[in-house]
Amino acid sequence: MTQATDIRREGSRPLLPAEHLHTALQLADGGLPVLPLRAGKLPFGNCPACARNTCGGRPNMRTPGRCICPAPCHGWAAATTDPHVINSAPWARAWREAAAVAYHPGGAGLTVVDLDSADAIAWARVTLPATRTVPTTRGEHWIYRGTMPSSNAVRPGVDIKSLMQYARWLHPGEGATAPLSDAVRALVVKQPSAPHRASQSLTVPVPGGQGACPHRTPSYLNRGLAMAEARITAARSEIHATVYRTFLAVLSTHGACGCLTEAHVARLFTAAQAKGESARHCIDAWTNARTRLGL
Repeated sequence: MTQATDIRREGSRPLLPAEHLHTALQLADGGLPVLPLRAGKLPFGNCPACARNTCGGRPNMRTPGRCICPAPCHGWAAATTDPHVINSAPWARAWREAAAVAYHPGGAGLTVVDLDSADAIAWARVTLPATRTVPTTRGEHWIYRGTMPSSNAVRPGVDIKSLMQYARWLHPGEGATAPLSDAVRALVVKQPSAPHRASQSLTVPVPGGQGACPHRTPSYLNRGLAMAEARITAARSEIHATVYRTFLAVLSTHGACGCLTEAHVARLFTAAQAKGESARHCIDAWTNARTRLGL
């Protein structure tokens, strides 16, 4: 964080829309890719042309994209340091309605450890290297130099925001920004036995209906599961709802004839957990989908 650290503290006073734009331009000038947030700390949704990602995604996403929509679509992938884009007409409506300014930490070579409780802060103080600290409404952001995969709920009250994620701008914070350490990187490393535990923690029965199987080859089921995994992985918002709807779609097609095994369900759970869902949330979504279908 270079010139961006010169921005004054905002205090508790809500910023006016013009001030959001002014702040965004200053942050962009300091090297932070910015985007507007609406109420609820959420990015602005896709425009009609980009709804459900039919446009193919933004070019600055990790997967190849072809969308060149000038509006602040696609959440974190819309973040930019280009003042002409930030000041453009397609962004003007978003700035008028914006409730906050966000930035893409990974795009600026940063990682934010989001500590959301007093217990999480106490844990960080004895576990993680000291670095620049930004007080938040409920806790603190600890900011490090370097990027890593983002992940929610890596431990109680702790989220990692870096690549493919956004963080709300509050103020510059205090202290020197330390290099990203192995202690932080280790927070998102899954133990090799984790997928096995997820499968074993499945406490709801796998459907085993007696209906006639319509699947002529195993590839039909495998193709459906691959599409379901891709749908979950591609979700950029409403993760809970996406997981539930995907489970519902899989069960509606494959649940009645008994084709699904625990290994198949574990694949779906693993994809959901990679997006931040807990095993408990996966089980609840699976159970609710089975109940709705009467399985």
